[in-house]
Amino acid sequence: MSINQPASQNKLLNGVRPSRIVYPILIGIAVVVYMLVKEVDGTTLSLIEFSWHSLFWICVALIMMVIRDLGYMARLRILTDGTFTWSKSFRIIMLWEFTSAITPSAIGGTSVAILYLNKEGLKVGKSSAIVMSTSFLDELYFILMFPLLILFLDVNQLFMTDAPGHSLWLESLLYFALIGYLVKAGYFIVLTYGLFWNPRGLKWLLLWIFKLPILRKWKQGANQAGTDIIESSKELRRKPFWFWLKAFMATFWSWTARYWVVNVILLAFIFQGYSITEHVMIFARQLVMWIMMLVSPTPGGSGFSEWVFTKYLGDFLPSAGVAATMALIWRLISYYPYLLIGVFILPKWIKKHFRK
Repeated sequence: MSINQPASQNKLLNGVRPSRIVYPILIGIAVVVYMLVKEVDGTTLSLIEFSWHSLFWICVALIMMVIRDLGYMARLRILTDGTFTWSKSFRIIMLWEFTSAITPSAIGGTSVAILYLNKEGLKVGKSSAIVMSTSFLDELYFILMFPLLILFLDVNQLFMTDAPGHSLWLESLLYFALIGYLVKAGYFIVLTYGLFWNPRGLKWLLLWIFKLPILRKWKQGANQAGTDIIESSKELRRKPFWFWLKAFMATFWSWTARYWVVNVILLAFIFQGYSITEHVMIFARQLVMWIMMLVSPTPGGSGFSEWVFTKYLGDFLPSAGVAATMALIWRLISYYPYLLIGVFILPKWIKKHFRK
């Protein structure tokens, strides 16, 4: 496939060059500083007390992120039938997360992930099938979890807040979330149909994707990739139920650990005695936040994510200033580390696979 053409590779890798971390960092810091200057005062600082208790729960939050990444790595090993080692899986996941962190949330790192897998030894078709399988499993998690949470929680509480001036905005979230859920459900149906029933239709979708400007130079080779996907789809359809159950469980633990980071951060600074119901509500609101973050035009949702955090999770915190501080801590734990790790790994990876 023409994915090996140097010009095409350089064009794609130029989109994920390490220098791009400047934009999300500047945007995120600018928004957080604005919120902190506007909201933080002496009263806010008195409410936030760093102690050994805080340090313990911050460490737990970091452990949640480790569990998240281990889940992704385990899933990648399962989907490749153990072809990838843990170290190789770690490298790919970090590159994947770095790409997602420096591109708009709606784009993510999926397109470049195919290149990462291909350069680590998989055929393009199999790489495409694995990336689409990860999308299938991610969407399956959301498709199952969101209605379950809606079923067991108070919908009004999920989409309403006591924050002055934001009730109407949050009422509209119900419709926004439903539309987002329907879009995800439609995407999930297309993936399921393409991977397990009609891979030729998925091949057509791949050809359509390769019409995008960033991938257009590879469209001639996309046809061969589509053929490889058809063959890989046959292999995926032969996989036993246990194979998919293991892959989904890895996905489940990864996403669940990701969402629990916020809950743990709030436990680090106990402002009130959170009940189990409130923890589940905080967890559920993060699923809704994820829908909103998908439409963010900024790299990795930078700036937008911090703002949504303060407005949507502010109910569980004593003041807007505390919410802004918690948003900063949340992003320092769950977002910025991938920028730093990616800057360290990506140049070495490019040198190894592209520069002889």
